[in-house]
Amino acid sequence: MSSADQVISGLKKFADPVRAEHCQKFFKTGPGEYGEGDLFLGLRVPQTRKLVKVFRGLELSAMEELLQSKWHEARLFALLAMTDAFNRGSDKERTDIYTVYMSNTDKINSWDLVDSSAPHIAGAYLWNRDRQPLYDFAVSDSLWKRRIAIISTQHFIRKNSFDDTLKIADMLLGDKEDLIHKAVGWMLREVGSKNTKKEEEFLKSRYMRMPRTMLRYAIEKFEPDRRKMYLKGLI
Repeated sequence: MSSADQVISGLKKFADPVRAEHCQKFFKTGPGEYGEGDLFLGLRVPQTRKLVKVFRGLELSAMEELLQSKWHEARLFALLAMTDAFNRGSDKERTDIYTVYMSNTDKINSWDLVDSSAPHIAGAYLWNRDRQPLYDFAVSDSLWKRRIAIISTQHFIRKNSFDDTLKIADMLLGDKEDLIHKAVGWMLREVGSKNTKKEEEFLKSRYMRMPRTMLRYAIEKFEPDRRKMYLKGLI
């Protein structure tokens, strides 16, 4: 039995068919939906995180194998394990993890998989490097690459660097996908939590043409009266 098989066996011990059925609906796995065909074992995230600690030291090749799994929780495990290894790794190990991550984005194919990994791997790796890969992802046909592009910048925001978030948000302003509207609005809100002036400078010339969901997410933490003015187009 390979290390990846051992992880799958460990995950299956926590399987919950009732929760799995709920997850199938929650993550939109029906025909034509964003998660079409995805399969769940029914684990809770804390259970998966616990197993990451149990299997700490797993080879990157096994993590990549798990990232190819049909099981959603196996892919989540792989990404959480990669994040854990990235945080502990040498420069070479971090480069290897980043390379595997960026080469397997077709398997990072749900909002929770993106959100739990992109800032901690792609964002962290590119902090002191050329960030062009995120701009390339921002114009991709892949919904998940576009979400990785904007969510990765959360790492930069935490370090009080906002320019890439705002530039990529501008590129995604006309995106058709609700999951991108939510992601962009969320990152704009994160910018505002650090620097309200920066967020409002961005919003004032754009909020009238932003998707409504994006705007609502972006202004969620504004004072009620200020929020109403944006929603009514009175800024």
